[in-house]
Amino acid sequence: MVELTRRQFARAAGAVSALSYSRVRGANERVRVGYIGLGNRGDQVQDAFLEHGDQETVAICDLRDDYLDWAEAKEKKRNLSPKRFRDYRKLLEVKDVDAVVISTPDHWHALMFIDACRAGKDVYVEKPLSLTIKEGGRMVEVARETGRVTQVGIHRRSSPFLIEAAKLVQSGYLGHITMARGFHYRNEWPRGIGKPNDAQPPNPAEWDQWLGPAPMQPYNRNKTYYNFRWFYNFSTGQLSNFGVHYMDMLRWALGLEWPKSVTAMGGKYAMEDNREIPDTMEALWEYDGGHMINFSQSNASIAPGNAQGAEMIVRGTKGTMYLHESRWEVVPEPVSDSALFPRSPIDREGERANRGVRKPMIEGREMKGSQDTAFHARDFLDCVKSRQKCNCDILDGHISTAATLMANIAHRTRTYLNWDGNGQRFTNSEEANRWLQYEYRAPYKLT
Repeated sequence: MVELTRRQFARAAGAVSALSYSRVRGANERVRVGYIGLGNRGDQVQDAFLEHGDQETVAICDLRDDYLDWAEAKEKKRNLSPKRFRDYRKLLEVKDVDAVVISTPDHWHALMFIDACRAGKDVYVEKPLSLTIKEGGRMVEVARETGRVTQVGIHRRSSPFLIEAAKLVQSGYLGHITMARGFHYRNEWPRGIGKPNDAQPPNPAEWDQWLGPAPMQPYNRNKTYYNFRWFYNFSTGQLSNFGVHYMDMLRWALGLEWPKSVTAMGGKYAMEDNREIPDTMEALWEYDGGHMINFSQSNASIAPGNAQGAEMIVRGTKGTMYLHESRWEVVPEPVSDSALFPRSPIDREGERANRGVRKPMIEGREMKGSQDTAFHARDFLDCVKSRQKCNCDILDGHISTAATLMANIAHRTRTYLNWDGNGQRFTNSEEANRWLQYEYRAPYKLT
């Protein structure tokens, strides 16, 4: 894995882009889009792009005919008849496709992204970027080599109210940030996703296509479509599903890149289903400069994880920011004008007498807004035209996704791990390094 810095990435991408794209698109010219993966999140992302009149759907791809029918019906209302495919490689051969949107399960992202870049398409790929850290690193390299415009679907990066919140944190308004936390709490107890038995696949050929590079295994209804997210061959669960949103937002607001260490604890403590991923987890990352980021997950309790029931909190020495789904608020932190008194019997009288010294230094504030994916789609379409860097390009998406993947490795190896961002390796565990990539099922290869 070569060392990847932002400056090197931007310089290389710009040089290749100038060669591979002979002109900058006009501001009003339509971007011709192909969609790969149309179920669950795929149809939501398609809807976000359809809000913009300068995109034109020219091709759609999915293994399921009913998903294709659903997507096609939306386009027919706009008097469009996109080409239909079941094999994404055939879609990539369509010359009319300028950009593709990949919303397939996690274990397919790397291969589809790399093939799309090499086919000369700009790429919007859903989060989490990859299933493994080595996949993500290779995706960054191929994007750099081909000069494609890329956007990872971590859409909080494009939400106006969160952009303002990040700028406020970066300004130093909250003081020194010691800890930032993300919370994913919901109660799925006791049945969760259920416990269907393994069975013969309804369509063996479709099951083989769905597995792709993943190991061959018995068919189970829970391992397909959305519920795949609860099984390790296809996902790392809520740690990368929800956790990557929080990790990216907090890392961005704090101006951080690679963590220096990570650990995680948790397990399947309560659920009575056949999931493999934890229903309860705490993951912790430490960064240079005196910062920690924490992800707290409970799928067996929905009680708020903090005073306001916020998705995320940022704790500074001058104030604490609570980030909700559609607003943020800063609560002032009492700041002492003098050192704390010794807590001895003799000095406690003096401590009580001076309690009035502590006072707030900032005011609370609230700003309303939205996390609508349409903002992120708008940014991608603009960047396809301008050839500029997207709000969450492949490198940003890789760093944020990799952080969640290394926490999964820490959990599964039951270790405290030190990370080298330049070398893309753990420095204190060869066992952990073996989890950086898995062996693809033949004939699939990461090239």
